[in-house]
Amino acid sequence: MRYLLRRFWVWVTIALMISSALVACTSKANSNLQKMGISDRTSDRIILGTTSKIRTLDPADANEFFISNVFYNTLERLYTYKEGSNEIVPQLATAMPKVSEDGLTYTVPVRQGIKFHDRTNFNAYAMKFALDRFINSKGAPAYILNDVIESISVPNEAELVFKLKQPLQFFPKFLAFTGAAAISPQVYKNIKDEKTGKLLFLPDKLIGTGPYQVTQFVEGSYLRLDNFPDYWGKKPLNKGIDIQFFSSNSNLLNAFKTNAVDIAFQTLTPTQVKNVEANAIANGWTIASGQGATILYMVLNTQQPPLNDVRVRQALAASIDRSLLESRVFFKQRAPLYSLIPNAFVESKPVFEQKYGTSNSKLARQLLEQAGYSDDNPAQISIWYSPKYGGNGDLIASTMRASIQKNVGKILQIKTERVENTIGYAFLDKGAYPAYLLDWVPDILDADNYIKPFLECEKAEGSRCVEGSSQFQGSFYYNPKMNELIASERKELDVNKRSQQLQKIQEILAEDVPFIPLWQNKEYAFAQKDVSGVKIQPNQQLLYWNISKQSLTSLKKAENNQFPKT
Repeated sequence: MRYLLRRFWVWVTIALMISSALVACTSKANSNLQKMGISDRTSDRIILGTTSKIRTLDPADANEFFISNVFYNTLERLYTYKEGSNEIVPQLATAMPKVSEDGLTYTVPVRQGIKFHDRTNFNAYAMKFALDRFINSKGAPAYILNDVIESISVPNEAELVFKLKQPLQFFPKFLAFTGAAAISPQVYKNIKDEKTGKLLFLPDKLIGTGPYQVTQFVEGSYLRLDNFPDYWGKKPLNKGIDIQFFSSNSNLLNAFKTNAVDIAFQTLTPTQVKNVEANAIANGWTIASGQGATILYMVLNTQQPPLNDVRVRQALAASIDRSLLESRVFFKQRAPLYSLIPNAFVESKPVFEQKYGTSNSKLARQLLEQAGYSDDNPAQISIWYSPKYGGNGDLIASTMRASIQKNVGKILQIKTERVENTIGYAFLDKGAYPAYLLDWVPDILDADNYIKPFLECEKAEGSRCVEGSSQFQGSFYYNPKMNELIASERKELDVNKRSQQLQKIQEILAEDVPFIPLWQNKEYAFAQKDVSGVKIQPNQQLLYWNISKQSLTSLKKAENNQFPKT
């Protein structure tokens, strides 16, 4: 009996200690919540911290990465990506489209019985309104649909008909673009200039059909997403999302380490990511990562000496040691890239590795000597970059320059020049820069979105592209064979034939070298130990509705279950 009593009082003491700890944790958590900007936050909501900025909530005027993630969780499109894959599946459509024999007409059946966040009804007419507004408002992403859609018609409230400007076998992927989403006509139809009738944007509201609705937005401070009670689909596993905006990577890291946020997403520096990885096990943190779709590359001005000589461009391609920077600068958080098409796509072919190796200084010298250069008469190339390039432009550029000089020798002299992107972008298509370090975030998850926006030329004068993608990128590259292949692969319905065409395009790319692919990124999200369901999808999106948090109530219940009943 004494033993039982003694054991009973031991359990009581432990229970009191745990209860005190839980109260302390609750007080600390509530204190952290109060500091973050929203007064009525509760512990059963998810707090997501980010250094990204939201310029506007209007899907017709936004195409930055982070806002696209918000759109992915608050808005819906005719088609979306199946969880865990890059497979296109119906969302607001009920089936995949019927395509005419000439490939120009797509008929899409539309779902019924869905409510917008303002409780008005969704139908095909509402979808047409949203897509017409997306195109006609002429916002930042308007070109994505305007370049491919000729017209949209509505035979009835359950059907849409798209007429395309040219056959496009992967057109449903355009309808899965995050901003090509249904929005309430009741809210947006009157957003226009009263005098001119010009469509205007709505930067501080968002009314769609998704599982979350925007209820509060203070630019630069926070964005509150509440569950939409009338949502037709899968219900979120949490009570809502509070997105907190931080002014710096260091502030975000500190907030995560002090448990002020549940999730840190977009973006920590490579050094900070390495720090979190080193301490993850001890703190119970979860690290979700996935191969990103963003690529880093170098554009070469094919019209400016000495890069107007293809042998010099090839020599530069052969001289770059991607693996060195992968380990020293990126800490394995970016992977070497040997084609403009990332290796997440089956069509990707490592053509630069196959043709030039991983860092072939001997080949680089041979090519330069063939072009008439020597140690006494070196080829001189200036590479321009933004200080923010890849997270640390200065370190990337200086490491690349030092590696090339060490491996290739005096025959190739590299000079690195800093420029803010706001200035650089203004002069890139004017031919001001011989070489420029850039990154690319795709609009559409298809191999073509890494080809056409780089290599197509609509108009040329001699060998110089004067209008088109390559001119816009600053390479001024023109190859009629490349144009033919791009046109063919965009309408080819046979998967194998299209893959062969894309591989041929990559082979010509490696031969002509108007661009040098460098690295592809990894995307990261970091979660506290009591948070689950955080996963980066193959399309780089973070799905908020799958995230859950073990509440203090459930923690108490779990602890109580450890004590014996008396």
